[in-house]
Amino acid sequence: MKNIIIASYDMEVGGVERSLISMLNNFDYKKFDVDLMLYRHQGDFMKLLPSNPRLLEEISAYTTFRKSISETFRENHFGIGFSRVFSKIHANFYKKIKKVDEPGYFQMQLMWKHALPLLPAINTNYDVAISYLWPHYFIAEKVNAKKKIAWIHTDYSKVETNFRDDLEMWNKFDHIIAVSEACKESFINKYKELESKTTVIENLTSPDFIKKMGSESIQNSMLGDSRFKLLTVARLSHAKGIDNAIRALSILKEKGMNDIVWYIVGYGGDEPMLKEMIKNCNLQDNFVLLGKKENPYPYIKACDLYVQPSRYEGKAVTVTEAKILAKPILITNYSTASSQLVNGIEGVICDQSVEGLVKGIEEFYVNPELKDVLINNLKGQDYSNSYELDKLYNIIS
Repeated sequence: MKNIIIASYDMEVGGVERSLISMLNNFDYKKFDVDLMLYRHQGDFMKLLPSNPRLLEEISAYTTFRKSISETFRENHFGIGFSRVFSKIHANFYKKIKKVDEPGYFQMQLMWKHALPLLPAINTNYDVAISYLWPHYFIAEKVNAKKKIAWIHTDYSKVETNFRDDLEMWNKFDHIIAVSEACKESFINKYKELESKTTVIENLTSPDFIKKMGSESIQNSMLGDSRFKLLTVARLSHAKGIDNAIRALSILKEKGMNDIVWYIVGYGGDEPMLKEMIKNCNLQDNFVLLGKKENPYPYIKACDLYVQPSRYEGKAVTVTEAKILAKPILITNYSTASSQLVNGIEGVICDQSVEGLVKGIEEFYVNPELKDVLINNLKGQDYSNSYELDKLYNIIS
C-alpha cells in the first residue's frame, strides 16, 4: 500500500475545496494510505471531510498563511510576520511599476518564498506527495517523497508571478495536473519547458450528491422572489468580475428592466468595495450579497439564470454544478470558457465585458424559449466523471 500526502490550505467554502472533497470521497483507500495536511483546520467544509484520510495535526507556523499580519505578530511568529510585511510592500511597489490590477499572486509567491526558512519540514517519507493549491512550496521544499504532483486550478495567462522563481518551484514536481485542456494550454504557453510533465484531470463531480443537496430547503427571500433571478456563486474578488456584474445590472435597470434581481453567494476581500458600488448605483434592492453558504445548490436551483461574469477561470466548478442542476447558464468569454460549456447547447458564452453581460442577460430576459431549449439539452446529459480519478492512479502507480 502506497502512502500519500495531500496538502491544501483549509476547508473554507470554495470551488477548489469542493473539488478536493469530491476527490477524497472517491479515493480508493484500500490501495492507498492517505495523510491530509491542511495548513489551518478551519472552514465550513471541515465537517464534510471523509474519515478515511488521516488529518495531520496543525503546525502553528503554517496556519499563518490564512491569518492577518497582525495575528501573525500576536502569535509570536515575528520572522514570518516581517516576511509578510516585506512581501506586501514589495507587491505594492510591483503593482505601481508594472501597472497590474491584481498583484495578489505575486504577493503570495513572495510570502511563501521569504517564509520558507522559518517553516518546519515533515519528517515522514512518502511514496507520493500532492500539492492541491498554488503556491506549492510546502510539498516542493518541506516534504520528502519519491514522486511529487502539483495541481493547477486557474488560467495562468492571467497570473502575475516571478517567472524564474515559479519555474524553479514547478521543476521540483514530477507531474503537473491541470483541471481542463484550456487550463493546461494557458499554462504551457507560459511554461513551454513543462509541457511533458503536464496532463489534464478534471474536477470530480457527483451529480447524485449535487441534486440531493439542491433539494434541501433554505430560508431565504430569494425563493419567494417573483422577479427574474440571476445568480452567481463566486469569491468576491477581482478575478470573478462581480464589479462588472453590478455595472451591467445598472445598465439593465436604466433600460427599464427593473424586475431583474442579481443574487451573489460568496465572500471575499472585495466585499466593502462592492457594497459601496451597489449603493452608488442605487441597486440595494436589485443586487443582493447573500454571503457565504455551505450549500449553494438550493440557490442555484432557485435561479432563472446562472451567470459567471469572471475575468479568468481555470474551470469554474459552479458552472458544472449549474449544468448538473439543468439551469440556463451565461458565462463571459474568458480564455478557458469553451472548456466549460458548449456554446448554444449547454449555455451561452457572451463577450467578456459589461456590454457583453448586458446583451447576454437581455437575450435570456426577452426570450424565454432560449431557457427552455438549454434546460432540455442539459437534462439529457450525464456529468458524472469518477473515471477521471483513474488518471491519477495511473500517475501514482
